[in-house]
Amino acid sequence: MSVVEVLPALSAKPSDRTATSGWRGRAAAAGRWVRHIAGSPSLLLAYVWVGLIFAAAVAPQAFTARDPLAQDADALLLAPSATHLFGTDDLGRDQFTRMVHGTSLSVQAAVAAVLIGLVSGALIGLVAGSLRGPVDSVLMRVMDIMLAVPSLIVSLAIISALGHGVVNIAVAIGINSTAGFARIMRSEVLKVSGSKYVEASVFAGHGYAYRLFRHVVPNSSRSVLAAATMEIGAAILTVAALSFLGLGAPPPTPEWGLLVAQGRTFIATQWWLSLLPGLVITVSVVAVYRIGRSLNRGRTSVVA
Repeated sequence: MSVVEVLPALSAKPSDRTATSGWRGRAAAAGRWVRHIAGSPSLLLAYVWVGLIFAAAVAPQAFTARDPLAQDADALLLAPSATHLFGTDDLGRDQFTRMVHGTSLSVQAAVAAVLIGLVSGALIGLVAGSLRGPVDSVLMRVMDIMLAVPSLIVSLAIISALGHGVVNIAVAIGINSTAGFARIMRSEVLKVSGSKYVEASVFAGHGYAYRLFRHVVPNSSRSVLAAATMEIGAAILTVAALSFLGLGAPPPTPEWGLLVAQGRTFIATQWWLSLLPGLVITVSVVAVYRIGRSLNRGRTSVVA
């Protein structure tokens, strides 16, 4: 980049260099985000569904007043109805209530897992992309090894070492997702570091730390945050799979994967015990992926 190209960028007014920054830029971005959602019925439904799921995770009492552990000997294995939307299990417990209360554990574990992977992976990718050289090579080879092993096997190995439980599931999934976030962050750091505005910052005399935290980190994190949204869907599915295998919260604590597993015994006659929780898991994962794809395609206008 020549000095002739740099000087106009340095002499421009702040309002010229950052036309979309400040409250006006944020308002414009919010408007584009609303129009983007309103223009796509599938995306709007995805946001509504995910909003309901997170609301159920935070305040399950707002969706049902029943006790998820309450048993009723007169209501064993009832089919779905207006009274019991998802039917009842072999102990007379309302399945809809158990599903709603199980949302808390499942969603919290998935979000915690993504946060663990996001923070650790972003730090590794930032260090690798910033320092480069031998440090970059060593860190990325370790990440490649982690990516080469199937994620479920890695999670099972970590849980075997840490023990069963939702917290350990979140830690296992978070560690397992670190490599993906690290690769994305490193790629974005390398791309942003070679951009013209970073080179202009060098000519302006700004230090390395200023360039890193003022330009590189904010502009590199957008792709990582978009990927984190999609990773929540994968984490929900993995949490349910591990709970299905009996590695999550012990019964009678309601959890999505555990509800599907408990319905297997009656799959031939009371198929709804496994099917309906399975549908909720499927729709939730698809909705999160739909939102993640939208953010990934238009991250400049939606995430900004």
